[in-house]
Formats: sequence, C-alpha cells, structure tokens
Amino acid sequence: MKLLQKGFTLIELMIVVAIIGILAAVAIPAYQDYTARAQVTEAVELLSGGKTAMAEYYADKGVWPLASSSTMGNTMGKYVAGIALTMGAGISGPLTLTATMRAVGVNTLIASKTLFLKTVDGGKNWSCSDNTATILARYRPAACR
Repeated sequence: MKLLQKGFTLIELMIVVAIIGILAAVAIPAYQDYTARAQVTEAVELLSGGKTAMAEYYADKGVWPLASSSTMGNTMGKYVAGIALTMGAGISGPLTLTATMRAVGVNTLIASKTLFLKTVDGGKNWSCSDNTATILARYRPAACR
C-alpha cells in the first residue's frame, strides 16, 4: 500500500518562517526612516510657506515681524507643533525660523526635534542645511542636508 504525502514538513515551514523574519528585520527600520522623512517634509513645507511673507514684511518695514503668526498663515500642522521666530524678531539682520515637531503622534526618531530656516540677507536667500538642527540630516529632505 502506497502512502501519499500531503502538506509540508516541519523543516519546510521553519524555513519559510525564517525567511519572513529576515525580510521583516530589514523592512521595518527602512519603513520607520521613510515615515520620519515624510513627516519632516511637512515642517519644510510650512517653513517654506513663510519665506515670501517674511521677505515682503522685511522689505516693507525694514525689520522682521515680532512673531511668525503675524505674517504666516499656517504655523502648525499634523506633525509640526509650531513655527516660531527664534532669532531676529523685531530687528533687522539675520532671521531664523524654527519648526518644532510634535512630541506625540510622530515618529519617535524626530519627536520634539527642531528644523531651522535661516536668512542673512533680508529674505533673498534661505537655507535649512545647517548642522544646528536637532533633526538628523538623514531625515531631512536633500535640499536641507
């Protein structure tokens, strides 16, 4: 009498589980980095939205506004707790806008960290690629590294 083999052996199942484990071990950190970069993009977009408004205010008054909310329409987002003027408020000279990420509801790699947007020439040229930001360069967009 002949017996037919049906199903998988224990070894075959263990090999499949091991392969899935290896793939998950590689994919999860890559996905976390991707989500962190996507969330930081919101901060860059909010900061970029203030460039024209700040430059126009400076061109008109000769000084920077006292608060970012006086010229910028939106200073908060889903992942950004707020945007503030951290240097140059109410005076002429260099200006620094700071975006602070939320403490909860964002990737833990960027929670409560900051990103800066700076100008030293009255809003003609802006830079977010300095190393004083607490968000690591690998989570910032390429233009801000």
